[in-house]
Parts: sequence; C-alpha cells; structure tokens
Amino acid sequence: MTGFDAATEFDRQVATLVDSGYPALAKMTEEAFRALVGPLREQVLARTTGFEPPSEGRVPFLLVVTRALVPIEESVVLTALAGKNRPGVIERFYAPGELERFVSLKELELPEGAVYVAFDVDRGEEFCDVVPLDALAAIEERGRTPLTMEEGIAFITLYPQALAKNKCFSLGGSRIGDRRIPALWISKGAPKLGWCWEGNPHTWLGLASAGTRSGA
Repeated sequence: MTGFDAATEFDRQVATLVDSGYPALAKMTEEAFRALVGPLREQVLARTTGFEPPSEGRVPFLLVVTRALVPIEESVVLTALAGKNRPGVIERFYAPGELERFVSLKELELPEGAVYVAFDVDRGEEFCDVVPLDALAAIEERGRTPLTMEEGIAFITLYPQALAKNKCFSLGGSRIGDRRIPALWISKGAPKLGWCWEGNPHTWLGLASAGTRSGA
C-alpha cells in the first residue's frame, strides 16, 4: 500500500484531536486523553492492511470521539474548512436540546466506549442528487452503514478537505424517529451541521458511510 503508514496516520489523528482542544472539552489532561485513545492503535494497525491511502472523499479510518465525552454542540465548533478558520456552526432549525435526541441507529451496533475507530469511511459523493432513502438502501446492499453525527464531525475534523463545495454529505446513522436526516454542509465559509428530509435529493449533498467499526 504505497504512501500510507497507518501508525503515522494514527499519531497524526491523535495529535489533531489534542491540538483541536478535545482534552480540555472532555475535562481531561492531554496525557489522560492520549491514554484513552492509545489502545485503539492495535485495532488500526491490524485492520488497515490493504487499504488505499486517504483521498479527499475516502479515508482508511477515523478516530471517533462520542458525545459521551464531548457534546456535539462543542465538537462542531472545533471544525473548520480546509485553509479556513471560521468555526463550525449548528443549523438554527434544531430546537433547543434536540440534538441529543438524534441517536445512532441500533443496527449500527456501535462499539462501547467514549472513543472508537470507524474504518473505510466514504463521503458518498456518488449519491449527490439521489434521494437519501435510496442512497441508504444502496449502501446497505453493499454491506456498509451510514455515518453518525459524531463520525461526520470526526471526518471533517481530521480531514477538513472532505467537506467541499458541491460535495457535502448526509449522516443517516443518527436519527430522531421522523423524516429528517442530519447533514454537514458549507455555510458562510464554515461547516454547518443541519438536516434535510429523507425524501428530498440535493445536487450538492451525498450520503457518507463506513465499512466497519471497532473499539479497543
């Protein structure tokens, strides 16, 4: 696998999370945060053999910090577009307290723990202008699952270039029980966490997915 070193990339992702401010928001020291994430290294090294190097739209793995450690309202603010510094924002149409009601689908069977790894993550740009429900059916047929809110935030935190003009993405792994699907797009030069209807396609909005997930 030319040009990709999983150990080096693991260290880069940990450093990015630290430098972004995750330890402070988690009310942990940097040392404690690194100790929490460190055991995931073994999973990464064991399960990324044969993966292609990261590209703008697809990456071998992501370190995902869940809302159990850092609330979504706080992790969104740590994101920014590639080459920009305006912090991410949350769409005003989310009602107060509503974000916490968007929970991961049971069928995802997310790993236990406050931090885990999502493997083979794709922003799903092929699903731009596709009805989200149809996109969800397509990735299910491939044995893949949609990203959650936290996984989407991890994606653009660790790979800011993944969120680009006309290549934004829905996060169908987090639902509230109605027809809304969370999504990340660009607004006023910054990432925005919003939502769209499951039956409405958008030319600029795909649907992101992962191959597998694993905890320590």
